[in-house]
Amino acid sequence: MDTLLTAGFCATPEPTTFIVNVIHAHPGKQEEAFRIIQDVVHYVAERKEGFLWSNLAKSTDGKTVVNIEAIRDAGNVDDFFSDPVFREKFRKLDEVSTFEFHTYGVDDLILPKLGQQG
Repeated sequence: MDTLLTAGFCATPEPTTFIVNVIHAHPGKQEEAFRIIQDVVHYVAERKEGFLWSNLAKSTDGKTVVNIEAIRDAGNVDDFFSDPVFREKFRKLDEVSTFEFHTYGVDDLILPKLGQQG
């Protein structure tokens, strides 16, 4: 039986590492860049321990794609890039874009105060 997983926020979350990859698509290549990073992320989601979730977004100006990805530990990045299939899929971004890839640790979590009593 399949287990349904739901992403969410909690007041005291476990430490999480975030990958933020801003992909600057070459003119007219935003859709292709999106499909490439989508393929990369699906590959990781299906095969790699440490993957938690990812949000993929396209800018409304047609210039960028952003992957915001939650992983368990910064060491997972090395694991992903040690996979030759992953590297080949990721390398395809070079044909349609440039990109900024950064790893972040969360230092503060701010939740909405609206509707809370206290």
